[in-house]
Amino acid sequence: MRALGLDLGTKRIGVAVSDRSGTIASPLTVVQRGRRRADDHRRIAELVAEEEAELVVVGMPLHLSGAVGPSARSAATEAEELATVVGVPVTTHDERLTTVTADRALREASVRGAERRAVVDKVAAAVMLQAWLDSGGPARAREQQVGPS
Repeated sequence: MRALGLDLGTKRIGVAVSDRSGTIASPLTVVQRGRRRADDHRRIAELVAEEEAELVVVGMPLHLSGAVGPSARSAATEAEELATVVGVPVTTHDERLTTVTADRALREASVRGAERRAVVDKVAAAVMLQAWLDSGGPARAREQQVGPS
């Protein structure tokens, strides 16, 4: 199962994609947020079609304790909105510390400053998507599906 992973930020959306076997996640692109969320969602729908994704996984920014805060509630709402646009099932997955992990990996790879900031969101999306895949992702997707499929 090919999945698209999203790291929803206020200014950018990091996008990652899995291979067709649903084994390996790779960073894909960063979508700059526009003035309207609907435009962002149309762009995500285009990426779903281009990549022939069968599922979208939205990162849930839970608190370190696992509690749901304002950011996670916002991500859940946006996941529900995306489910009405992308034409494939949408699920969510814990994304705690993915940006920290991505930033650390990029620093260790000697990616500096502006270049690191330009790619950290899509790398964070790949970290989250890989965690979802490793946790049994596709098999569990049916249980966690959000909105219409």
